[in-house]
Amino acid sequence: METLERTELCFPQLLNSSCRKPIPPQFDTMIYILLSFSSLLTAALNLLVIISISHFKQLHTPTNLLLVSLAFSDFFVGLLMFLSVVLIDGCWFLGDLMCTLYHYLGYVIASTSVGNMVLISVDRYVAICHPLHYYSEITQKRVQVCVCLCWICSVIFQSLILKDILKQPGRYHSCIGECIFFINYIAGLVDLTFSFIVPISVIVVLYMRVFVVAVSQARAMRSHITVATQSGKVTAKKSEMKAARTLGVVVVLFLICLCPYYCVEFTDQDNLLNDSSAAFVLWLYYFNSCLNPVVYAFCYPWFRKSVKLIVTFKMLQADSSEANLL
Repeated sequence: METLERTELCFPQLLNSSCRKPIPPQFDTMIYILLSFSSLLTAALNLLVIISISHFKQLHTPTNLLLVSLAFSDFFVGLLMFLSVVLIDGCWFLGDLMCTLYHYLGYVIASTSVGNMVLISVDRYVAICHPLHYYSEITQKRVQVCVCLCWICSVIFQSLILKDILKQPGRYHSCIGECIFFINYIAGLVDLTFSFIVPISVIVVLYMRVFVVAVSQARAMRSHITVATQSGKVTAKKSEMKAARTLGVVVVLFLICLCPYYCVEFTDQDNLLNDSSAAFVLWLYYFNSCLNPVVYAFCYPWFRKSVKLIVTFKMLQADSSEANLL
């Protein structure tokens, strides 16, 4: 009987302080496989995006730089997904410090992803609504500064939100093998406001404006009202609008996957990692990071061409960075 009790503990050698291991469901193996495959696929696809845009000089544009920043955050999401597989067994074996770091990185990456989406929305807004000022206002250096500020601000902001947890890792753990955290109501409300409500409102407003302008331009081109629709500028506008549609799909998928996550976190934070439905919402948020490269593969020919060069190792050839992908 004592042996049976020992096997039910996360750390059998620690009888008095170890957490009990929950009874695994019958579909436990399928969950392991699903999460492992999703995490590896997410990391691999986003790594392809990072390598593609970083290596091929033709892809070094302000918009693609924002995509690289988003791919970096999605890549780390894939790694966190793989780490979260450890939680499926019901026991955390990596210690209190790693548990705190795991939650902290999750919050930082979530904030950075939202920030990247805001920057992408601003980029498309200027490109569609103010095309004459786009190349003078949206420069490579300005985008680099904005991306760096996005990451730095996310790190600082989440450090302030989670300062109690960072000061004392494992302060809310009742036994060894547990990995939970709590933030007070005010800190949670501040995080919800500045990591969700404000940026999502900005994204929706900007893309509604982009949609209105894009529809009016499409009507003008179909009716041949202006002479400009017959000039070479139309091709440029069409390419910008195509990029806006593609990134619009990315933004919509992001909102669909993000909203349930924040709703669950705000209404039932205590069970965010314990309740099965809440866990599915968390997985849905993670899985969004896998969808972005899939959208690029369907909508961006340059991504398909670059992936072909990468997987066939042709990118290792001399002057491969000068390849024509557009």
